[in-house]
Amino acid sequence: MLRNFLDKIKPHFGKDGKLHFLHSTFEAFESFLYVPDKVTVSGCHVRDALDMKRTMIMVVFALLPCFLFGIYNTGFMHFSALGETRDFWPTFWFGCTKVLPMLIVSYVVGLGIEFIFAQVRGHEVNEGFLVSGFLIPLICPPDVPLWMVGVATAFAVIIGKEVFGGTGMNIWNPALLARAFLFFAYPSRMSGDSVWVADAVSGPTALSHIASGATDAVPSVSQLFWGFIPGSVGETSKFCILIGAAILLWSGIGSFRIMFSAVAGAGLMAWIGHQTGATDATMIQHLLSGGFLFGAVFMATDPVTSAQTQAGKWIFGFLVGVMAMVIRIFNPAYPEGMMLAILLMNTFAPLIDYLVVNRNISRRKKRLRMASEPSAVVNS
Repeated sequence: MLRNFLDKIKPHFGKDGKLHFLHSTFEAFESFLYVPDKVTVSGCHVRDALDMKRTMIMVVFALLPCFLFGIYNTGFMHFSALGETRDFWPTFWFGCTKVLPMLIVSYVVGLGIEFIFAQVRGHEVNEGFLVSGFLIPLICPPDVPLWMVGVATAFAVIIGKEVFGGTGMNIWNPALLARAFLFFAYPSRMSGDSVWVADAVSGPTALSHIASGATDAVPSVSQLFWGFIPGSVGETSKFCILIGAAILLWSGIGSFRIMFSAVAGAGLMAWIGHQTGATDATMIQHLLSGGFLFGAVFMATDPVTSAQTQAGKWIFGFLVGVMAMVIRIFNPAYPEGMMLAILLMNTFAPLIDYLVVNRNISRRKKRLRMASEPSAVVNS
């Protein structure tokens, strides 16, 4: 029935239809509901069932464990700060009242802007914001005002994507750009000890303890792993993050090179910092605190803003991990580090690919030159 209804109204949005100016909007909703009917008719093409829509939906599916746990943990931290204990569903429902409005604002503002730009340009609406709109609430504190979420989303979509040409053309990760905007524009709502629990005042986070040198107050490894601690909505449970990482690796969407090299770079730098006395926190405490693992799995692996070459991905991920720990260890005023590290390496990702490609070209030229030298001697 739905298919018949869409087919009936589709001519109105066609080239000669009276609603042609809404063609991009209609096409976006149709392709969201059904597989597009466009096929190739000539030429040689690489064919794969994993199109952009399926890719974006798979990433959203991988984010669901972090999202659902973040909802529950928001309620759990709220009632814990008040010294109260509630059952699962009241706790989960309170988290819904805080997290779902953030998600709705993110999608309404972001998709609204993308629809407007698509209509003005006469382009199709891409599915890229399905992931960005889902990520933005997950990397924000649960008590951030909704109007700030809307302003940051608008900034990320307009400045981070549309001015570069839209999905696939952006230099920086849009979700991280939204968080960077909030952090530098409204620092009191994105950092400190009282922003991590909705409607209640909490104590310092694990990263705050690490930055101040109070490592004895850092939650245990078990607490850091399972995630029943204050923090941004989606970053606290490392168990849920690892489930998402497994989904991305199994589907082939996430790059294991970037994930593993980021953890290796961060672990090496944290170990060096601990051995030299630059930080009292251990390597495990650094890796399990804050949003490092969330960023390594879901942000650094963004196929648009990360390195594209295979060797470049190893270098990109390793430098992301190293830079994140450098910022954490040597800049106590900003104990997180992962956001700036990824945005910085997004900037240098094209340079990394350029150097890798040029190195490969030089090696091939050298092999061809060496292969041609013996034949030249024989001919002479």
